[in-house]
Amino acid sequence: MIEIKDIEKLAALSRLPVPTEGKEKLLSDINKILAYVGQISEAHAETAPAHVANAHGAKNKESDHQSMVFNVLREDVNPHESGIFTEKLLTAAPAREGNYLKVKKIL
Repeated sequence: MIEIKDIEKLAALSRLPVPTEGKEKLLSDINKILAYVGQISEAHAETAPAHVANAHGAKNKESDHQSMVFNVLREDVNPHESGIFTEKLLTAAPAREGNYLKVKKIL
């Protein structure tokens, strides 16, 4: 568990002003979040249903953790023709330059 001094240190590092009356609530919230993360980290991959197959059709085994991972997305069997929606999408954009979206420089 963290303490008030840890909250003050985090606030100083992040350069965020945290009022004195807000420190107790923040401390409580962070401790609840950490407790929840602790519960999640205790969960085991073996708790996944054994009847679920992975993307390659292999059934889950308790000793084989890689078989626990499977793709839940559909196969893209009939993709549409490339570029047929380009003009429609570009006309909906606020700014464009040729066949590209124009955005503000970030860096």
